[in-house]
Amino acid sequence: MDHNRHLEADNGDAQALQRMIREGEHQQQDFKFRIDSTAKIAKTLSAFANTDGGKLLIGVKDNGKITGIDPEEEFFMIEGAAQLYCQPAVPFDYQVYAWEDKRVLEIEVPDSAAKPHLAKEEDGRYRAYVRQADENFRANAVLLRFLRDKTPASKAKNLVAYGPAERLLFDYLSENTSISISKFARLAKLPRREAEQIMASFLKWEVLIWNATEEGIRFALRPEAL
Repeated sequence: MDHNRHLEADNGDAQALQRMIREGEHQQQDFKFRIDSTAKIAKTLSAFANTDGGKLLIGVKDNGKITGIDPEEEFFMIEGAAQLYCQPAVPFDYQVYAWEDKRVLEIEVPDSAAKPHLAKEEDGRYRAYVRQADENFRANAVLLRFLRDKTPASKAKNLVAYGPAERLLFDYLSENTSISISKFARLAKLPRREAEQIMASFLKWEVLIWNATEEGIRFALRPEAL
């Protein structure tokens, strides 16, 4: 560890810190008492980078109480998670806030253009994560295809150009709330990989939205697509 303690200075606005804490945890903000696992925090960094970006406030309990940390030690853990436990490495910025005699480290992760960022798991494999509300979820095959697709989105909403499988998906979701990859593949009598590609395209075209549930990630029509 670098013992040149370059994070001693407090460059954050304490009132801004209080405003963020009042917001609570949400899709773009997470509180951490401290970083006790590089592998676990890598999943949060992956999820922020793969979704809409976000902020980690380290030294804050889930209930918003400021407990404080040693910014240098926590920064070292975050740096290791971002660079050694994420592929590609997750970029981030940081600020240190002072509140009374305590210090809080803010880590800000942008919505990345280098998606998907994969996090190293306990079994040694790398997997992508996404963020919904205040939780991280492992990306399934459709979301992974969607994250990997760097081509510009074209809002293709004219079903005349779609094939029978695409029309079946649209028609089914016009009458039902959601669908899984497996169910769509069965209904359309498609190989799973082909079903995944169609659903990923619908996500790119902003026809579908995804939602993490107890049964796994499911897909529904975006309300304005109806």
